Amino acid sequence: MFYSIRHITRFRYAEPVRETVMEVIMQPRTEGPQRLVHFQINLTPRAQIFSYADHLGNAVHHFNTLKNHDLLSIEVLAGVEMQPHVPVPGAAPREAWEGLVRDRLADDEYDMLAAGHHGDVTPALDAFIAAKGLKPLSDPLSTLWTLNRTVFESFEYDPHATDVDTPLTEIFLHGRGVCQDLSHVMIAIARRFGIPARYVSGYLSHTRADARPEPEATHAWIEALIPGAGWVGFDPTNNVIAGERHIRVAVGRDYHDVPPTRGTFRGRPDSELAVAVTVGPSGVSSSREERLRIARAMPALPSDQPRTPDAAKRQAAQVQQQ
Repeated sequence: MFYSIRHITRFRYAEPVRETVMEVIMQPRTEGPQRLVHFQINLTPRAQIFSYADHLGNAVHHFNTLKNHDLLSIEVLAGVEMQPHVPVPGAAPREAWEGLVRDRLADDEYDMLAAGHHGDVTPALDAFIAAKGLKPLSDPLSTLWTLNRTVFESFEYDPHATDVDTPLTEIFLHGRGVCQDLSHVMIAIARRFGIPARYVSGYLSHTRADARPEPEATHAWIEALIPGAGWVGFDPTNNVIAGERHIRVAVGRDYHDVPPTRGTFRGRPDSELAVAVTVGPSGVSSSREERLRIARAMPALPSDQPRTPDAAKRQAAQVQQQ
């Protein structure tokens, strides 16, 4: 299967800003059954784009826009080939737990046992585990199947309930959130049980009307380490194993390691953020402007100083990471 991706992020400012410095983490990976066929970034205003691979193999593109501008548009075009995935069994050998002993893990695997930005160990996490009767089962794979289903059944999907900085405590309290939140919950529990788990940002090609998130949004799920099988993807938002419709972009401890965009600019005008994402089989066309969704306006800063896009990230969370 070949997929085409179009991801547009547009910042519009009430008056010109200057010195925009931005990182973009939107390039799909070539790994396992997934192969990147082509990738292109179109910028308005134009700027020279540089790139590097971080320590986890994620492609990071970055650029500086020094001229005054009242519009910044980032258009990403990508093509991905996806081969059939190997079916994931319902259980692993009992001795798989032995392979997760900490002194047997590689450095990058051990890192995925550490707490992320939200902090994985909280009283609310303990209370949730106890209330649901969760515990490590006979093998780590069976444990993860159960966690995937439990998280799916325990939380209501609500694109307006959280933002990128919502702590786990509030997610447990209100019982609702988006794919980012459900992934953070499952990662926290897996780590608590001694299973290295990492956050995956990417895209989901929809084939069902009831799939979550809504069409035209990026997606998030988790990967957990299973000795003998490697990193296995679980999607607690849809209670499925990550498969041929899950297009992987980047991996990290949590969302804050791999946001689609992050950066700074100089200026203090009000601004507007709009995002459009289209994912589907190659050859499917879409209208660019009709699919842009507007986030809330961001208030101006009281002084002329570098501005990080924290406010933008909070708005974009429900649009770019549902």
